[in-house]
Amino acid sequence: MTKDILFDVSREIVLITGASGQLGNEYASAFVERGAKVIGLDIRPSPKSEALSAQYPENYLFLAADVTAKTSLQQALDAIVSKTGIPTVLINNAAIDSPPSAPPEENGPFEDYPEASWDKVINVNLKGVYLCCQVFGGAMAKAGKGSIINVASIYGVVSPDQSLYEYRRKRGEVFFKPVAYSASKSGILNMTRYLAVYWAKQGVRVNSLTIAGVFNNQEQAFLDAYCGRVPAGRMANSNEYNGSVLFLASEASRYMNGANLIVDGGWTAI
Repeated sequence: MTKDILFDVSREIVLITGASGQLGNEYASAFVERGAKVIGLDIRPSPKSEALSAQYPENYLFLAADVTAKTSLQQALDAIVSKTGIPTVLINNAAIDSPPSAPPEENGPFEDYPEASWDKVINVNLKGVYLCCQVFGGAMAKAGKGSIINVASIYGVVSPDQSLYEYRRKRGEVFFKPVAYSASKSGILNMTRYLAVYWAKQGVRVNSLTIAGVFNNQEQAFLDAYCGRVPAGRMANSNEYNGSVLFLASEASRYMNGANLIVDGGWTAI
């Protein structure tokens, strides 16, 4: 049987930011299990990162780095180049949001949303992508090859549905999904288009992947509200975006550039 090379990622050097998070771990596993060399980048390793390092010592490397600090990223690039060569795939996955358990002012009315919280989210989610593209994407462009995948969100395409949190307001809480996450993720969409055009003739493709919510031990009242809103009737399982990143990293998407791939169970179709 002829090997289908369209989806083959075994020759890729894949750099994943936010590698210690729920989805970062999934992406890393998906690539390393298919023979790619994977570099996980985060502030600190997770137990799964450590397990991948032990199981795939030749194919998985974890590096501690701060996506908001260009010097830290340049040091990471030097280490990566010395060990594996210039990355051929960059997945900008690192991101933060105000969790449901955040202080009241973070999840309160827009009018009172703290400036410091805005700066922190924008710094990681938008500036972090910008700096990673400068450092790692710039190296890829000089090498004349690469695929950059910027992980976006349904809340960068449409507004958060504040009615999902009505159950919290009914029990006496003041709760609204904050603004900074949405603003940061919408910014990623046009940064993706900008870089797709900017690097097109240098062999670097830049696309965004817009994803929806993922099961992660959320409280049942939230799951009931969310799953009742999404046409698929449920949140995503944590491994259900793997096919999308493998596709965007591989030759199967070689003519895809500046696009936004939406995988959301139908959320934005309504």
